[in-house]
Amino acid sequence: MLPGCTVVVGDFDPLLAEDARELGHIRAAAPLRPLAAVVLARDGALLPQRARAELVAGLRMVDYVITADDTSLQALLDALHPALVVRLEAAHAARKRQLMEHVHRRQSS
Repeated sequence: MLPGCTVVVGDFDPLLAEDARELGHIRAAAPLRPLAAVVLARDGALLPQRARAELVAGLRMVDYVITADDTSLQALLDALHPALVVRLEAAHAARKRQLMEHVHRRQSS
């Protein structure tokens, strides 16, 4: 259990500089509170869940990395008793879409 921690939930597929900046801001808002990142399983992900979790674990502002899927997420959050939960799935989907559009534009130029 990590009572009082901050939990950030997301896909991190791919892990981008913007994700690191956002995690840094979240950490800076509560520097004494442990920061746990939950990396969700996703069909059609660019990288396997384990690889994404290992990349997130390499970020200095993240204390713990947990892998989960949508069906186990709520039970996990209930068990952790976090002080704050930040959901980034929508932001990650938008960033991934923007990255893919950028790559397609570059390839067709």
